[in-house]
Amino acid sequence: MEGQELPCVLIDCIGGRHGVYEDHAEFLRERFCLITMKEYLENKSFLGKKIRAIYMWYHKPVINEELLQSLPNLKIVASSGAGVDHLDLNLLSSYGVKVSNTPLIVSTDTADLGMALMLASSRRLVEGHQMAISPDTEYFPANWLGVEVSGATLGIIGMGTIGYKVAERAKAFEMKILYHNRKQRNKEEERAVGAIYCKKIDDLLQQADFVMLAVKLTPQTHKLIGKRELQLMKPTAILINISRGLVVDQDALVEALQSKVIKAAALDVTYPEPLPRDHPLLKLKDVLLTPHIGSATVKTRHLMKENMTESIQAGRSSGTTALRWDLE
Repeated sequence: MEGQELPCVLIDCIGGRHGVYEDHAEFLRERFCLITMKEYLENKSFLGKKIRAIYMWYHKPVINEELLQSLPNLKIVASSGAGVDHLDLNLLSSYGVKVSNTPLIVSTDTADLGMALMLASSRRLVEGHQMAISPDTEYFPANWLGVEVSGATLGIIGMGTIGYKVAERAKAFEMKILYHNRKQRNKEEERAVGAIYCKKIDDLLQQADFVMLAVKLTPQTHKLIGKRELQLMKPTAILINISRGLVVDQDALVEALQSKVIKAAALDVTYPEPLPRDHPLLKLKDVLLTPHIGSATVKTRHLMKENMTESIQAGRSSGTTALRWDLE
């Protein structure tokens, strides 16, 4: 690209809590002229016309109509991760702006984490670790027990790319796999993992020992799991959420755990993130929480960066408005 002006790409910032990683920024600078939000706000009239793409990392920068109006030559928003619930797709489409995300890249790591949460919660690994290192521990009680995963029934809600990869892993644990999805998978795919389709979510909830949520957040899945759904689950069941916090009614979940309607919950996602430090979920011993780390591995984050870069390069030259996202 020697002798050519690099295309201008808007980012939130570099480093810090939610900024583009510094080593990623070095990679991006070889291909784009990076403009931070601070730089843009200091010279909107000049830089607004030059920006061709937005590189959205950790849902930043926030995109609204005011920003879109000030970026007349914007062609594409490249967003990291699988979800697009943080974007107003209709608004972006009305401005002729394309959207890309990285759903396939994050699926393997997220499925791995789903299995990790299931194993850690069922076998009480965090409690066991605390017991093993506690200065007050004098012996390990013989009646300190977890529940088995191998041979148990797993209900997967959302059999998209992530949900299917969870099923592939669960098959190795000889689990009975039920799933609920907007559309039934074809018979060959079902046979490959031994999955049984439940047209009604209620049938899955009543049978599963573990219920794993792997759906996209949409108006239809907002608080998909509420008081009624939790009451349908077994009192020995464990709820695992690797999708979005708002898929679960958290007030109903707290009540269900406190009253022993279900046994436990393992959550990689909540709302908000992080939870307020006085939130009741933080005080329940039968809750395992991780800080939204489904895709948080070095390799996957590098692949996300490369995929977003390719999307920007393709999106700048394409004249067709195309939304690249998938809903379970």
